[in-house]
Amino acid sequence: MADQDTGARPAESFEASLDELEKVVKELEAGDLSLERSLQLFERGVGLSDGCRKQLEEAETRVEMLIRKEGKIAAEPFNPEKPENA
Repeated sequence: MADQDTGARPAESFEASLDELEKVVKELEAGDLSLERSLQLFERGVGLSDGCRKQLEEAETRVEMLIRKEGKIAAEPFNPEKPENA
């Protein structure tokens, strides 16, 4: 019997995890929390952060695999500020 508050939750979408992480941070920054609640939120935040980081790493790997040069997979840095036709 899994309790949802223990951190044993199914994998969430990146967007949902990021949204929840932002809420956790705001609640922690607001203060006026008990030590136990602060620790619970911190643990949840660390778990969400790790999950987001892993999802971003997986996405980066997928993007790198899609970029091909001369028939070989070649990673290219992503620079969103650089215009494509520059």
